[in-house]
Amino acid sequence: MSPPLIRAIGLRKEHRVGLTTVHALRDVSVELRRGDFVAVVGPSGSGKSTLLNLLGLLDQPTEGSYCIAGQDVLGLDPDQRADVRNRRIGFVFQTFNLLARSTAFENVELPLVYAGVAKRERQRRAEAALASVGLVRRRDHWPSQLSGGEQQRVAIARALVNDPLLILADEPTGALDSRTSLEILAHLQGLNDASRTIVLVTHDLTVARHTRRVVRMRDGCVEREELVPEWLDARALLAEAQQGSGTVRQLPRPPAA
Repeated sequence: MSPPLIRAIGLRKEHRVGLTTVHALRDVSVELRRGDFVAVVGPSGSGKSTLLNLLGLLDQPTEGSYCIAGQDVLGLDPDQRADVRNRRIGFVFQTFNLLARSTAFENVELPLVYAGVAKRERQRRAEAALASVGLVRRRDHWPSQLSGGEQQRVAIARALVNDPLLILADEPTGALDSRTSLEILAHLQGLNDASRTIVLVTHDLTVARHTRRVVRMRDGCVEREELVPEWLDARALLAEAQQGSGTVRQLPRPPAA
């Protein structure tokens, strides 16, 4: 068996608040292989966003080790970590994080600008990324001219444009209605079918059922990991809605952990 793409061992994260030490993450270990689609689930304060920030090199742990494709990334200096983050990790956020004064195309192109890619190649790759989410015709629109779902698809295209090893999605459907959420989940499932490795953070167990594996967190710890027994196919649910009334069937929510 090939070595894991992501190996994090014994991650701890502590914050000082006045005289109190807050343990945001307590001895968390995670392994991901290429093509995994994992949901990290838990209530507010469980540590799931902290874990995502550490996996995305947006923050440094207090203790622990972290390797991406066999490379110890915690031993790198800040500029080197920023380079790894730009080349190897794609981010999709709940609030889209698009630049308001840049077009959809310019937002998607931006990581390539930071990476120093030549203009012609930037244009080719940004066009291809927009095409992959069905938004070539909206390339010259400002974010304010796009729907919430379209903005999130631009964010997905931006996450893909550098061909990253890992996609991190933080509550990517949290600001969207049911049908648009399903469309975004369908896009993520399509990316996973193409062997993309994805970690999705959510508080919603119904959203987590669209992934392949669930990591449940509470109080900064991993309670347990489990395979999703009845995986939900977002594309099939969308097709069902199109053939019927056009309304997405509301799925029964599983009981809370």
